[in-house]
Amino acid sequence: MSSNEIGIALAGNPNVGKSTVFNALTGMHQHTGNWTGKTVSTARGKIIVGDSDKEYILTDLPGTYSLMAHSAEEQVARDFICFSGSRGVIVVCDGGCLERNLNLALQVMEITPHVLLCVNLLDEAEKKGITPDLRKLEETLHIPVCGTAARSGKGLDELLSRIDEAFENTLPAPPVTYDENIEKAVNVLEKAIAPMLGDILSPRFAALRILEGCDIIETVDSRTEGRLSTALSDKKSPVGTAFEKAKEILREADITRGKLRDMTVTAIVAKAAETVCECVTVKVPDYYERDRKIDRILTHRIWGLPVMLLILTLIFFITVKLANYPSQWLADAFSSLGTLLRSGLESIPAPDWLTGLLMDGIYNVLTWVVSVMLPPMAIFFPMFTLLEDVGYLPRAAFNLDRFFSRANACGKQALTMAMGLGCNAAGITGCRIIDSPRERSIAILTNNFMPCNGRFPTLIALSAAFFTVGGLTGDGVSALMVTAMILLGALLTFLFSAVLSKTWLKGESASFALELPPYRRPQIGKVLVRSLLDRTVFVLGRAVTAAAPAGLIIWLMGNVQIGGTSILRICADFLEPAGRVFGMDGAILLAFVLGFPANEIVIPIMLMIYTGAGAPVDYEGVSALAEMLRANGWTTVTALCTMIFMLCHFPCATACMTVKKETGSVKQTLAAIIIPTLAGLVICSIISGIAALL
Repeated sequence: MSSNEIGIALAGNPNVGKSTVFNALTGMHQHTGNWTGKTVSTARGKIIVGDSDKEYILTDLPGTYSLMAHSAEEQVARDFICFSGSRGVIVVCDGGCLERNLNLALQVMEITPHVLLCVNLLDEAEKKGITPDLRKLEETLHIPVCGTAARSGKGLDELLSRIDEAFENTLPAPPVTYDENIEKAVNVLEKAIAPMLGDILSPRFAALRILEGCDIIETVDSRTEGRLSTALSDKKSPVGTAFEKAKEILREADITRGKLRDMTVTAIVAKAAETVCECVTVKVPDYYERDRKIDRILTHRIWGLPVMLLILTLIFFITVKLANYPSQWLADAFSSLGTLLRSGLESIPAPDWLTGLLMDGIYNVLTWVVSVMLPPMAIFFPMFTLLEDVGYLPRAAFNLDRFFSRANACGKQALTMAMGLGCNAAGITGCRIIDSPRERSIAILTNNFMPCNGRFPTLIALSAAFFTVGGLTGDGVSALMVTAMILLGALLTFLFSAVLSKTWLKGESASFALELPPYRRPQIGKVLVRSLLDRTVFVLGRAVTAAAPAGLIIWLMGNVQIGGTSILRICADFLEPAGRVFGMDGAILLAFVLGFPANEIVIPIMLMIYTGAGAPVDYEGVSALAEMLRANGWTTVTALCTMIFMLCHFPCATACMTVKKETGSVKQTLAAIIIPTLAGLVICSIISGIAALL
């Protein structure tokens, strides 16, 4: 940072509107999802106040409930506040849940006195009958306090104007006073380590964490060339002597490390409760009654899951019903554009092989991916984001938590599963919210059982082509079949999570806090922009990037011949016996292999092999697709096995690279490829075997 740039940290619990405050102050459009653990890494933005030449660099820290560093989020937030060199911290709280939120503010105040408390969501607090007395809160805590409603921009000007005030703030006394024996022990160690720490860290905070056995020692050592741990272990040094004396004080009072941590947490919670009693007025005795009435249905042990499946089915029905028309419009537009481009190449004149490679190979695959993927994503993602913005997704995670507990996995995995419905790469990255490395690995290795948006078009097309029954419309059956595939994916996720937790990744499941945020009116405009830019464009860009080289390879395999037969046909014939074992054929297996860069191109490659064409083949409508496939020996069993293998096969190239990046392990990346593929092949072989017997 330059000399006139001042660093500020932005901290807060999940779901307090912290990222909304960050966006409003900096103008950066970060995702502000209404669920726990959404912000995993830090984001930075610049603020300039009025005509001042000062520039504040605001860093949005991961949402966290504590700085006790039980999790990666807590450690990132704690270390940034302690060691980044920021001049102050803005702590964002929910005005309707101050008692819980003040726990974090009090912990931050133990690290630095330069704290500005932002009491956000005052509009929602008012609806609940909760009125925080901001001036009294300021007098009680001895720090600047501002009230905001960041979604509507209220109070942000005052927040900006009082930032400098926080830099000048000093606390008359520690924010929390602990048990007498704890205070004695902390005082002894604090005085001894203060000269060594200097401006690196608050001696009182460091003394508490050292006595608790916290990993703060390692972080301080990295900044003092190991002097702290060396001094603590040397019983003859002043620091070592003080450390032994402090531990003796705690031993005599029968205060173990675990008990010390419990007592400090209890004291912080009690201080927060005492402050709220003094500074907050509640007019409505039970202000969560509306949410609780809704939750009695949405999180019911019996009805919660059926309602969740009904909501998903409705979303897929709407997606299927509406996506066909824009897909056809795009296909027609790309076809017309392709005709013009082909004419341009022929007029140059370009060699036939170059025209074929560019138009029949790269262009056709690219435009297929866009026309097939874009409409469903543009419909599905906004609806899915609406569920997130309203506050439903954490309820879905709550419904699934008991199943993950039985599988000895983490309930937060339900959130990463939901993210995988949009893009498995995003779901794998989202596994960072899981604290336990063991449980994080389980979530990563099983995320591919959730069908991503790249697999939906194939699932939808095949279900509509082969599973239209009775008086139901094809769209309705397609929605039910896709929902059934998701349900199967969820069951396989539970199954393999349990298997992994009892074999390769043994261990006990860890507890975690899953907050159910209040139901909120969705911001339709922001939802549309966010879902289209953050998700649709991202996923589409990934697919297009992978589709271009795939189109090149596929065209070469389809047009280069050996002994009068294309390489594509030779490979398909080689895989034919294996394909029959699994209820499919060689063309289907080869299409999946060549579809590794992007799942969206599997069907065009199949049709290319069946027709002997030199380029991926499009089809006009579901009935035409069904006719083409049946003409090549497809049955209902073939369609079912292909759908199941589309659900359960190796991740796409982007997801595989993401697994390697997140785990740093080639072994786990291979496991992420092998586990779903074997599961799919086993299920398909069972179905094929049963069909053969019947």
